[in-house]
Amino acid sequence: MRSLVPTLEDSREVMQEVAVVLWRKFEDISKAEDFRRWAFGVARLKALDFHRKRGRDRHCFGTELLELLASEAEQADTDYDLERQALEECLEKLPNPQRALVEAAYAPGVRMDALAKQSGRTAMSLYKTLHRIRITLIQCTQKTLSMEGAR
Repeated sequence: MRSLVPTLEDSREVMQEVAVVLWRKFEDISKAEDFRRWAFGVARLKALDFHRKRGRDRHCFGTELLELLASEAEQADTDYDLERQALEECLEKLPNPQRALVEAAYAPGVRMDALAKQSGRTAMSLYKTLHRIRITLIQCTQKTLSMEGAR
């Protein structure tokens, strides 16, 4: 049953319906050896009924769309890993003072005004410097990805 419906919870729900039908109609079966085929038929019909009912729900996606979304999510995850690796390589290429500034700026709980004061700059100067570094990192990452054929 589990292979006929999307989730374990759905399969439990459908199996309960199958059990009810089998219990109510058990006396209608003439030969015990036909029970398995009959039970599988009931399960198949109940699974189809489940999908038919769900198909009317405008909040449920079709199988093709779900497969497409799953495929896209896998690809996005792969792309993210490649981008992260390229960014790490580009961070390593930065001069030490720039890399230290980026690491300090993106550390948890850091306030830019405090970081600016600590580095002896104005906040605006710090923002402009970080902006230039970000542009450098973006260009480096794009170049790295294009050289690897990822984009």
